[in-house]
Amino acid sequence: MAAFRALISVSDKTGVVEFAKELEALGAEIISTGGTAKTLTDGGVNVKSVSEITGFPECLGGRVKTLHPAVHGGILAVRGNDEHMNRLAELGIGTIDLVAINLYPFKETIMTPGVTREEAIENIDIGGPAMLRSAAKNCEDVTVLCDPSDYGTVISELKSGGVSRDTRARLSLKVFEHTAAYDATIAAYLRGIIGAGPPDRLTLTFEKLQELRYGENPHQGAVYYKDATAFAGALTNAKQLHGKDLSFNNINDVNGALAALREFDEPAVIAVKHANPCGAAVGKCIREAYLKAYESDPVSIFGGVIAANREVDEETAEEINKIFIEIVIAPGFTDGALSVLTRKKNIRLLALAAPTEAAARAELDIKKVSGGILVQDADDILFGADAWTLVTEKAPTDAERADMEFGMKVVKHAKSNAIVIAKDGRTLGVGPGQVNRIWAVQNAVRQAAGSLAGAALASDAFFPFDDCVSAAAAAGITAIIQPGGSVNDVDSIKKANEMGIAMVFTGIRHFKH
Repeated sequence: MAAFRALISVSDKTGVVEFAKELEALGAEIISTGGTAKTLTDGGVNVKSVSEITGFPECLGGRVKTLHPAVHGGILAVRGNDEHMNRLAELGIGTIDLVAINLYPFKETIMTPGVTREEAIENIDIGGPAMLRSAAKNCEDVTVLCDPSDYGTVISELKSGGVSRDTRARLSLKVFEHTAAYDATIAAYLRGIIGAGPPDRLTLTFEKLQELRYGENPHQGAVYYKDATAFAGALTNAKQLHGKDLSFNNINDVNGALAALREFDEPAVIAVKHANPCGAAVGKCIREAYLKAYESDPVSIFGGVIAANREVDEETAEEINKIFIEIVIAPGFTDGALSVLTRKKNIRLLALAAPTEAAARAELDIKKVSGGILVQDADDILFGADAWTLVTEKAPTDAERADMEFGMKVVKHAKSNAIVIAKDGRTLGVGPGQVNRIWAVQNAVRQAAGSLAGAALASDAFFPFDDCVSAAAAAGITAIIQPGGSVNDVDSIKKANEMGIAMVFTGIRHFKH
């Protein structure tokens, strides 16, 4: 019998022929199945089929081929256990010392447009995870690989006398992480198509994209992970075209900008600083939208993030380059825009083909707390079923209605308590993250760009007192949109009538903590 036996059965055949040839040269007997066996044989590797080992043919269209004691006994036997080894000898089962397996491409299958439930189910691997787990459990005696990137390390160590215990342990851990993620992806898919409620046990799976230089602060380590089945318009699918690596805070700010950007269909630009919108605007073209967003707060936008929902052209790029901007993310950049923007070494440019894709609205919102997580549905509703309820004697004009809706789209994405003042399709003042609502109103008024006469004010939650209406009126604001629902709503309505302000209730609160 050969010095050792290796079982190879892979969906991802990257480097597998070269790996098997190296093993063969080291004296290994190669066992394989189906398509992998054919690939290896065509590549000049001498292969023994699993059926020869088990004495049983593959059946049920390949669903059953390795689920057999001749396979799992050879993997699971503890070499230092005389009872185990004697029993293998009695049964005529040889040990399997190396297992190289990667699984049916379930994730890739379910992400294929138009895939059916039946197609997805057929791509749930059964034998593969069973063999991987068996080999990982017995890593004291068996080397297990689920990732082609580890082939080189294993071959190198085999040539040096044998795979080390530390390497086998590391590869074992990698397998259990891999199979856990695989099962979690299947569970998430089935939960989605069945329409089941929140699970009793929630398992999430994410793939590491990169290690970051640090977290929110330099003393904090950080890693960037990607949802295994992220939709096309997800931030994790953005392509970086220029600039140094993104930081933790960069990524968080871009994510906030994209969330707000998804509220708009017309050409729009959202500027974000420290996870809050600091300027937002719509326009006839992306250059006009950018200029209006910039003019909303030319101080805070400095060093911020810009998200656009149209391709950035050269003229817009020239305007952006007049100040320091950390990041620009857009569906694309013209050659002229790239030529302009890349003059600056440190600006990061990100292309995201579908930044406003509606699938983003199906994501869960997850927050970490000490010892657990909070999970909630995404805040994907702007207004209630009745949309607007006019509660004052004065009705808003068409222009005021447009500004009220625009303001609510932006304030929804500012940290609570939040107020946004808007006019003519742009923000004039943003007051985010206050511990009481009157401060949020006062801050939005205080830092407003230009006159607030005739502007609309949007609030993410109700007014607890009528002081917010008084402050708005004093600033020249003529329209207010808010959820309503306070025990003191009648006072705010009375004050709005006294001040000649149009006010509507939406019935939907937009706290963002």
